[in-house]
Amino acid sequence: MFGSQEEKPVAKVSYRVREAVLSPAELSLYGVLRLAIGNRWVIFPKVRMIDIFSPVGQDHRAGQNRLMPRHVDFLLCDPQTTRPVLAVELDDRSHERSDRQESDAFKDQVFRSAGIPLVRIRARANYSVEEIASALQNAVARPSQTSGVTAPRPVNQPKPAPKRGAPPLCPKCGTPMVVRQSRQDGSRFYGCPNYPRCRQTAPLTE
Repeated sequence: MFGSQEEKPVAKVSYRVREAVLSPAELSLYGVLRLAIGNRWVIFPKVRMIDIFSPVGQDHRAGQNRLMPRHVDFLLCDPQTTRPVLAVELDDRSHERSDRQESDAFKDQVFRSAGIPLVRIRARANYSVEEIASALQNAVARPSQTSGVTAPRPVNQPKPAPKRGAPPLCPKCGTPMVVRQSRQDGSRFYGCPNYPRCRQTAPLTE
């Protein structure tokens, strides 16, 4: 018929199974997470944020659209109910790009709004199980309001002194610091668990 266009044949597509769901770097951290949490939580890798959060408010459709293309590397959930407890992001050098930093800032805001901790772990050749376990425990132990934002302190009220033997608080984030080890000389020191977004350090007195 005049003016009609013939439909182009649809090319057939076949599929193959990937060698692994996780990259080598993700698999390495996954193994450490399993050792760090034991049977306390279950680990779900590469979970879409739209499967974790439900946007509310007048602009909920816009919120859904922003969540759709994003995921978190690991979601730790209650083993009985699968309710999300906290998430873990593996930050490699790609997170230093401006576009990734913008996406990371959005993820941080969403998790704070929902009151779920998001722990960022810098990619490295090997990890300390004790250090990872401490970072996760510190994350779930932080006091927070329903919005997920740490409750502000009244003006002029000094911060309480840390308990004897407890790690110092990050002067910037106000969260308990974790023990890290220098790649250059092997020395140990306290560092903020929010590295690389926060690079505060403190000397370790052993």
